[in-house]
Amino acid sequence: MKKVLFGKRMWLMLIFTLLVFGGVLGMQWYGSIKMNEFMDNMPVEPATITTAEAGTALWRDAVDSVGTLVAIRGAELATEVPGTVEAIHFDNGAQVEAGAVILTLDSAPDRAELAALEAARDLAELELRRANSLVAQRNISEAELDQRASQLEQARARVEAQKARIEQKSLRAPYAGRLGIRRYNVGDYVQAGDPIIELQALDQLYVNFTLPEQLSQQVEQGMSVEARLEALDGSTFEGEVTAISPVVNPNTRNFTVQATLANRDELLRPGMFARLKLPIGLQMERVIVPRTAIAYRPYGNSVYVVQDKDGSKTVSQRFVTLGQARGDMISVEEGLDPGEVVASSGLLKLDSGMPVNINNSIQPASSLTPQPDNG
Repeated sequence: MKKVLFGKRMWLMLIFTLLVFGGVLGMQWYGSIKMNEFMDNMPVEPATITTAEAGTALWRDAVDSVGTLVAIRGAELATEVPGTVEAIHFDNGAQVEAGAVILTLDSAPDRAELAALEAARDLAELELRRANSLVAQRNISEAELDQRASQLEQARARVEAQKARIEQKSLRAPYAGRLGIRRYNVGDYVQAGDPIIELQALDQLYVNFTLPEQLSQQVEQGMSVEARLEALDGSTFEGEVTAISPVVNPNTRNFTVQATLANRDELLRPGMFARLKLPIGLQMERVIVPRTAIAYRPYGNSVYVVQDKDGSKTVSQRFVTLGQARGDMISVEEGLDPGEVVASSGLLKLDSGMPVNINNSIQPASSLTPQPDNG
């Protein structure tokens, strides 16, 4: 007798179970298709952005560097001879003229010695006059007259030498400039050569910086230089190249350049750090946009160009080649034409083909020469 593995009821339950699971899977598949269709056809909410029009400007390529300000004339003043400080003739930080007496050492013994030497000189002059009259009367020889004349010259020389020694007790400014802070007071004993005070001429300053050897044939004396001082809230100062080193450093492959900066208001100080911009090459017209209009990505930089599509505004992503930046603006070498409108803010929420609303009531700052807000 044959054994029945599945009865009629078992087959019906199996068929019912397959139909239920098949229906569930089918509904999920159908729902996924409809959901994808809905998402694909769902209207995209417009993103609100600001825009800027690509403009043009005459720009010259520039190379950036950093440098240090150096005094054209600066020294630590010291006396030539030792002595005790007798008087100080300046205030700390004062402006002095060339030749002004800054400090004097005690010279009383030297002045007493000068008086004795002057008396000896006067006596030699008197004896020479008497000798001249005696020679005329043939009472002394010409040789004795010559000896008296020599004695007078020696006496005069000793007087001048003593005056020079006294003058060494006075410290004078070798040039006009601003003094620093003195290191000695009245009554202090000073050794010869001990630094007493600094003197800096601040009407002009040097700034020394280096450039790569590839630019050695493009840099010339007289070229303009712009120095930006972070210590002065980013203030800029104009100068010009006044010296170029003829030697390239074999370790760094850089050469040294020196520029001179005007410092009429004495805002600059030796030792300050400066960021320098040196224009090089020909002046050319370049397409410029605000820096905020650039979407920086690892795979390339791009802008979002605003387009009219069926009466609505959309954006189209376009990759560009960037040039140098200046202030809040940056030049676009390839990929953008003057007059095209690009998104200048809200770039993170944009995608190519996305509709946008433009609201330029609040614009990000964009200037070629931005100034800090000191208010």
